[in-house]
Amino acid sequence: MESESEMVAFPLLLTPIESNYRACTIPYRFPSDNPKKPTPTELQWIDLFLNSIPSFKKRAESDPTVPDAPVRAEKFAQRYGDVLEDFKKDPESHGGPPDCILLCRLREIILRELGFIDIFKKVKDEENAKAISLFKDVVQLNDAIEDEPKRLENLVRGIFAGNIFDLGSAELAEVFSKDGMSFLASCQNLVPRPWVIDDLDAFKVKWSKKSWKKVVIFVDNSGADIILGILPFARELLRHGTQVVLAANDMPSINDVTYTELIEIIAKLKDENGQLMGVNTSNLLIANSGNDLPVIDLSRVSQVLAYLASDADLVVLEGMGRGIETNLYAQFKCDSLKIGMVKHPEVAQFLGGRLYDCVFKYNEVVS
Repeated sequence: MESESEMVAFPLLLTPIESNYRACTIPYRFPSDNPKKPTPTELQWIDLFLNSIPSFKKRAESDPTVPDAPVRAEKFAQRYGDVLEDFKKDPESHGGPPDCILLCRLREIILRELGFIDIFKKVKDEENAKAISLFKDVVQLNDAIEDEPKRLENLVRGIFAGNIFDLGSAELAEVFSKDGMSFLASCQNLVPRPWVIDDLDAFKVKWSKKSWKKVVIFVDNSGADIILGILPFARELLRHGTQVVLAANDMPSINDVTYTELIEIIAKLKDENGQLMGVNTSNLLIANSGNDLPVIDLSRVSQVLAYLASDADLVVLEGMGRGIETNLYAQFKCDSLKIGMVKHPEVAQFLGGRLYDCVFKYNEVVS
């Protein structure tokens, strides 16, 4: 299992990493804060995680792979709830003070200790099957747009639209079967531009002028997100002669796509010649990031990913967890793109945006 082997720093982070990189975007506390007293921000986020317990408990109760799942799900809810309440009394308990990485990690640890490895498996499988059936339509709609900047914007909107259909591609499948334009419609129904962070115009200019040799994309959710959002975008990069590395989680966490699931998805989407809708996939690589959370600390990735990424000239972090809640301000030695939808009011408040606002943050490294 990748997570247990030696982890290394992502080689494209600006060095020295110690002084240039902090994974978590939103500071829950400052050095001047009392270490024994939770800050208002800490309390706000602890409550957010507390409020998510019932939905996790519900998923866990119906996990067919775990004997006496309801009993264990109740234990999970109790134990994780106790940990979060402890943080309210003493921020330094349980390896604190808490940040988004620690709060996610403790939740995963408790689930796994109780035998829950992948409580979203059923919904992920259903979502993937639906989205796979729609892939061809989405790609054809994109390919039909002859104006390249417009096609690029449509692909970007597709990434955000995929992010909306996080756990709801049932509606998407139903709507799409009635009217093939509906995925495009949902792309158009995003909050209007300018988004809370909106570098899309600068990215379009760069896209038309330069072709990146190698792009690493840290991917997010199963279903519409990866299949109808990221893969059409990756396919467009392949058409430009770019090598694309998709970095996915080692272990299951929420409904994020895992490395093994992504290999299966792409195998199902390829035709008998190994192509993705007429595009050669010899330049498409799938990497195990070594990560096992819905957020990511880039000071710890798998050696395989570090090796594959070392000569990349664009890094893309997709999704709220990897591209906004962590790494929004991460600096790289190469061009970078952070793209995700804001799905927590707390994140919207921090950014000064709206709920379901979009982040498209492009940083170019001037050589």
